[in-house]
Amino acid sequence: MIHGEITPELVRQGLQRARYLTTPRVETVLYLALVLEKPLLIEGPAGAGKTEIGKVMAATLKTDLVRLQCYEGLDEAKALYEWNYQKQLLRVQADRAQDLSWDEVTQHIFSREYLLERPLLRAVTTGHKVVLLIDEVDKADEEFEAFLLEVLSEFQVSIPEIGTIRAQHRPAVVLTSNRAREISEALKRRCLYLYLDFPGLDIEREIIRLKIPELGERLRDQVARFVNGLRKLDLRKAPSIAETLDWARALRALGIKELDVAAVRQTLNLVLKHEEDLRKAESKLSTMLATSTR
Repeated sequence: MIHGEITPELVRQGLQRARYLTTPRVETVLYLALVLEKPLLIEGPAGAGKTEIGKVMAATLKTDLVRLQCYEGLDEAKALYEWNYQKQLLRVQADRAQDLSWDEVTQHIFSREYLLERPLLRAVTTGHKVVLLIDEVDKADEEFEAFLLEVLSEFQVSIPEIGTIRAQHRPAVVLTSNRAREISEALKRRCLYLYLDFPGLDIEREIIRLKIPELGERLRDQVARFVNGLRKLDLRKAPSIAETLDWARALRALGIKELDVAAVRQTLNLVLKHEEDLRKAESKLSTMLATSTR
């Protein structure tokens, strides 16, 4: 897809096809990230739909999604490339049987054929524009973040044995962060920024309608209101949009048509995954149900 084909309307239609409800502000920043070819850093609570934006962007551009899931201890080898040592060893043994010199052997084993491409290198070497999703970058170490700055600045990778590999097609980059730690100012300067919070009551109700159209209107409204109330509590982990949808599907599967104390207690563990959160919610159950079923 060329730049001339990327329009605000295209982004809006892509979001609609994916049934991803959002706001004009989000649509605008997605459009600008694509047109300006700038990485987009999305921060917000876990489960607010940050990762889904990368998937929607790939679907909108009709291209591949290359995903790098970050975690503590992630290093360059796991993110960039590794040599296929087993394949190299087999080639060394075969070349020695042919009595080749060491220089000839190394020419063979340190070539692209023996390279295991990890997500960052794959995003650079793919022969077309892809979407690179760097998920939960806040879980990676600060040293890895510093390495990431270099890659995102130039979109090129230096491999000592091969040389510099430059991206023929600059990938669209989405980084997400749950704010487990503060992202460096240096990385933020290189990115467009978006804070994505949980949807408001009306949008979440519409998400449930789009994703589970067979759910009754009254129950849909009650689920959205109840979850909205849960997120206002001081919980260890607020319910995600995905957990809201799982709960709604479970209620329908159980034949529940209206929320009451028994139904919520029976299924609340689908929405809250920590014991202290369950206890806190159960202590306020009557008040929350009165608010959500009025």
